[in-house]
Amino acid sequence: MNKFFPDVEAIKYEGEDSTNPLSFNHYNPKEKIGDKTMEEHLRFSVAYWHTFKGDGSDPFGSSTMQRPWDDIKDPMEKAKIRVEAAFEFMSKLGVNYFCFHDRDIAPTGETFKKTNENLDEIVDLIQEKMDETGINLLWGTACLFDHPRFMNGAASSPNADVFAHAAAQVKKAMEITKKLGGENYVFWGGREGYETLLNTDMGIEQDNIARFFDMAIDYAEKINFEGQLLIEPKPKEPTKHQYDFDVSTVLAFLRKYNLQDHFKLNIEGNHATLAGHTFQHELQTARINNALGSVDANQGDMLLGWDTDQFPTNVYKTTMAMYEILKNDGLKPGGLNFDATVRRPSFKPIDLFYGHIAGMDSFARGLKIAHKLLEDGVFEDILEQRYKSYTEGIGKKIREGKVGFEKLEEYAKKNEITNSSGHQERLEAILNSYI
Repeated sequence: MNKFFPDVEAIKYEGEDSTNPLSFNHYNPKEKIGDKTMEEHLRFSVAYWHTFKGDGSDPFGSSTMQRPWDDIKDPMEKAKIRVEAAFEFMSKLGVNYFCFHDRDIAPTGETFKKTNENLDEIVDLIQEKMDETGINLLWGTACLFDHPRFMNGAASSPNADVFAHAAAQVKKAMEITKKLGGENYVFWGGREGYETLLNTDMGIEQDNIARFFDMAIDYAEKINFEGQLLIEPKPKEPTKHQYDFDVSTVLAFLRKYNLQDHFKLNIEGNHATLAGHTFQHELQTARINNALGSVDANQGDMLLGWDTDQFPTNVYKTTMAMYEILKNDGLKPGGLNFDATVRRPSFKPIDLFYGHIAGMDSFARGLKIAHKLLEDGVFEDILEQRYKSYTEGIGKKIREGKVGFEKLEEYAKKNEITNSSGHQERLEAILNSYI
């Protein structure tokens, strides 16, 4: 396969001193970090939508990207060419996984039936390429936000016909995900939110989303889909308030409707920024609630209030992300999916390689640093000391539920409080020294 990116050979690890932009400085897939290889830890995936469908357009400008398939007019022929290009790209990059929305891989037909026929034809071609290359599907999902029918949401739409169409679309998306051996299925509520409460009944809409998830659980069982079901939190944009605003909001929703045993979360770095959180905050919130399932690996721009979906190049953030992932004992069957797009002025096909290489190297560095931090017990030892008062005496009794307000009042009357410093600046300096 050397048709679409003829000037690029297979990307290899060449070490930190290499100046070859088409090589890895840090990502060495077979290098052991602890008891796993980098490849096993990181489970990198290419996002089909940004990489092979992104055209560089934004709300203020038209497309800029130059792609080998740009001039093909027939939608199905273009979809087939994209498959060829995608597997050449992924093979040369050396990733083992990819992800897609149903409408990424095949065009919409004049009828729902024709749309599904288009999907089936392209899925068969993808299956051939997967068998040929050994590249696997990390997860599939349905695009329930782009078409005008979803202007008011999908499962949350006030129109029951839209709900029914969304259900039919997810049914098909789950079927093709299973057919391709997808290890996960993601639910992303692109427009599951509201613009104004003047015309919104949040109770009905959230009840309906829960009903939709119940149906999906039932259907996954019916078709014997053994993959992990994931929900991806996302705040605002495009609606004023999304029902899946952040990890805590999603966890509360799942617990309200008794769905917490059926789903884990797919957490995106840029979405954490939009929610006003750090990436690490969202990852840790999911981890301590046994809900960390997979990651959309990107970063946002702190100066822009929208989803910029940039390749992750901030090593501080990738380090702390990998710190949480390592404490979670990894992501499998999830992974690190590059839900990221090259910048609008980075319009050459070669930039797709530069962007992914930068992201893969950044997470590889983060992995090595995070592993060393945990191996040395730097922050673990400090945390243990900071919370030591809860391992003995009155603190231990509090944690064991052996005291109430009356006993604690007696204790407080007899004992003075002595606080200790949090030494935040020292800890930040230590982290910098490892990075």
